[in-house]
Amino acid sequence: MKLKQIFLGAALSTLALSATANSAFEKPSDAIEYRQAAFSMIRVQIGDMGDMLKGKVPFDAERFKHRANNAAALSKMPWEAFVADSDKGETSALPAIWSDNETFMKKATAFQQYADELAVAAQTGDKKIIAKAFGPWAKGCKDCHSSFKD
Repeated sequence: MKLKQIFLGAALSTLALSATANSAFEKPSDAIEYRQAAFSMIRVQIGDMGDMLKGKVPFDAERFKHRANNAAALSKMPWEAFVADSDKGETSALPAIWSDNETFMKKATAFQQYADELAVAAQTGDKKIIAKAFGPWAKGCKDCHSSFKD
């Protein structure tokens, strides 16, 4: 339980910091490009890990650990780029991100927590433990997409 509290505290700190980190984006299009790049890198991690767990490629515990660590780091990145006026332009982000930002950020926090838990599980090298942690993270990804992505 203490580990979950640490992860939640880290996620909330990241979200609080992201509110002040928005100055990195001079234009809304910069924010869109940033978050799309972060999500694209997350997609590589989830795809490779999913393929290993499904048996499409051989399971490699070290490679999985590397991907899970990447996923944990990347899962904290896109949220700071959902800034004002970045709902316009080349984006699949739905207006609900801004009209229901509280729910959106709760899902973002959960996604980060699941990614952190997956990284911890990956340290074991045990495919069964890893698969158990992978499911909630992948579901968190899909859950957010169903509500907040076109």
